[in-house]
Amino acid sequence: MSTINRKAIRARVHTRIRKKLAGTPERPRLAVNFSNQHVYAQVIDDVKGVTLCAACTKNLEMKKANVESAAKVGELIAKKALEAGITEVVFDRGGFLYHGKVKSLADAAREAGLKF
Repeated sequence: MSTINRKAIRARVHTRIRKKLAGTPERPRLAVNFSNQHVYAQVIDDVKGVTLCAACTKNLEMKKANVESAAKVGELIAKKALEAGITEVVFDRGGFLYHGKVKSLADAAREAGLKF
C-alpha cells in the first residue's frame, strides 16, 4: 500500500507551474504560500531575483490561515504593489488548488486594483 505524500505532490505541481511562468520587471510574479497558521504573498522579479513587496498575516497580527485572512493579505499586497508602481502581475498559486484561500486572495487583490 502506498502512502500519499501531499507535500511532494504539491512540490511537483508547483515545479510544473513554474516552468510555464516567470516574473519580469514589467509583470512580476505574485507568489502565494500557506502554512497552518499564516498566509504569505510576495511580488517577485525573477530576472533580478528580488522580492519587490510582501505581505502576510503576521503583519496583520492574525493567528489563522483562513479565507478571511487570505482576503486581507490579498488587499494588503495589492496596496503595497500599487504603491511600488506595479499594476500587472503573473499569479503563481504555488501548487495549491485555485479554491478557497487561493481564490479569496486572488479576488481581493483584483478588487484592490491588481491586474492578472
